[in-house]
Amino acid sequence: MQLLMRSQVLRGLCVSWTVYGSLGPRPRHLLARTFSRKWGDYEIPKEFNFASDVMDHWARMEKEGKRDPLPALWWVNDKGDEIKWNFQELGDLTRQTANVLTENCGLQRGDRLIIILPRIPELWLLSVGCMRTGLVLLPGTIQLTAKDILYRLQSSKAKGIVTYETLAPVVDSVASDCPQLKTKVLVSENSRDGWLHFKTLLKAASIDHTCVKTKVQDPLIIFFTSGTTGLPKMTLHSSGLALRSCLPSSRQILKLMSSDISWCLSDPGWILSFVGTMIEPWNAGACSFIRDMSQFNPETILKTLSKFPITCTIAASSVYRMLLQFNISSYKFPTLKHSAAGGEMLLPEEFEKWKKATGLNIHEIYGQSETGLTCAVSRGMKIKKGSMGKAIPPFEMQIIDDKGNILPPGTEGNIAIRIKPTRPIGLFSGYLNNPEKTSLTELGDFYVTGDRGTIDEEGYFWFLGRYDDVINASGYRIGPSEVENALAEHPAVAESAVIGFPDPIRGENHFFSGTKGKGPLCLEAVDGIKTGLPSWKSKKNDESILRRPRF
Repeated sequence: MQLLMRSQVLRGLCVSWTVYGSLGPRPRHLLARTFSRKWGDYEIPKEFNFASDVMDHWARMEKEGKRDPLPALWWVNDKGDEIKWNFQELGDLTRQTANVLTENCGLQRGDRLIIILPRIPELWLLSVGCMRTGLVLLPGTIQLTAKDILYRLQSSKAKGIVTYETLAPVVDSVASDCPQLKTKVLVSENSRDGWLHFKTLLKAASIDHTCVKTKVQDPLIIFFTSGTTGLPKMTLHSSGLALRSCLPSSRQILKLMSSDISWCLSDPGWILSFVGTMIEPWNAGACSFIRDMSQFNPETILKTLSKFPITCTIAASSVYRMLLQFNISSYKFPTLKHSAAGGEMLLPEEFEKWKKATGLNIHEIYGQSETGLTCAVSRGMKIKKGSMGKAIPPFEMQIIDDKGNILPPGTEGNIAIRIKPTRPIGLFSGYLNNPEKTSLTELGDFYVTGDRGTIDEEGYFWFLGRYDDVINASGYRIGPSEVENALAEHPAVAESAVIGFPDPIRGENHFFSGTKGKGPLCLEAVDGIKTGLPSWKSKKNDESILRRPRF
């Protein structure tokens, strides 16, 4: 932390809380390039690298005095520490990071790097450093267990891993089973045998680095996503995921300006965090605000919104639902101008409570690990409560039947995205090393999301539920088999079955039942499993074997 807070990093960043009104210049120089494909009114360049085409663009704008005097990254923690970096400083630090990754770690373009870090500034340095070097990033949540990490290392054949002090021993416990793992990097104040110390290496690294040129279809990032059966799949995205946020249609979703301070509360490791804390705000030249919380605390969120000049919030619907459990009318958010929610639908009364307390509507957004932001109630658009808005071009969304035929408005069917004759930019490239699973997502001319819904005459989409058994808890999609496998590790559990049941805060929760056994956890099989009813019996409530996400 001392390195990151050195005077060189913090120089000249006494930031005014004034909210400026200028839209600010956009990276329009992209439009001057040679293009290979077109989607409607949008021209897509052959090459694109978020670090050089967006981050370095805004650094030049700062140098020329053409960007609002705000940090690009503003980080705070529970101890009251703050770090503020503008785009020029981020540029220097991420070039140093790129040199660490290539020169010290020995990683080369195309290699895969797993990064499992909490909300600390180095996470963003390493993510952009991967872009500068052409490494493929695999983010992970800090709740991963030894079994989870082993699976990710082996299935991805990652050559490097970066984590922090808490998880380093966990990685060491499985590293011997991963012969392809060549480099382990520790982000900590302390050192550890067998690990490279990132902060020491960063301090000594050169700021001179030439960003690699990457094609739009080159691999950028891999997310692990849950399904109804089997282990999580590797969802591969190209640089098109980042490029899509440059398109005018995507810029309409949040309508961020270079004067905005945007706070995305999604946990690291998920696509919303990647898009919401980096791609969306930095494409607009806006400030990405990060609040590192040791644990989720609604009161901390409310106090943060009151204390800092945040203008936009992006969070799972359950976050807003939890905030509404408190007397939020006693808090004042003088600079907040926009709120977006995703993951699951809010109730009409929850919309009303938020608007009454803040004067703002909550705008729904919808997407998946495979798609990024797909559908939204864009800023300034008419709100239909309960609707997740309209499709975001170049995605063409339709409701189709089980044969791939487009259904008329008002008819329930499968929510799908057209992929033929042209696959739209920003849609995942496929499940890595799993063509069978990839093919199962395609039906005729469409990618099928697995969600059910309807569309009305005005093009608004309405979410109705999952086609499969995936559990949606606070916006996190959890495969029943993942929970069943965790239960099976307990000696008292012989068999188990898992479904979701309604939860007033999280949307869905885990419901599990199993055969009788001996030990600290004894579950009794009930008819509810067969009928799908949320009824169960337990001799003793002990859920320690379940590894649930922090919401």
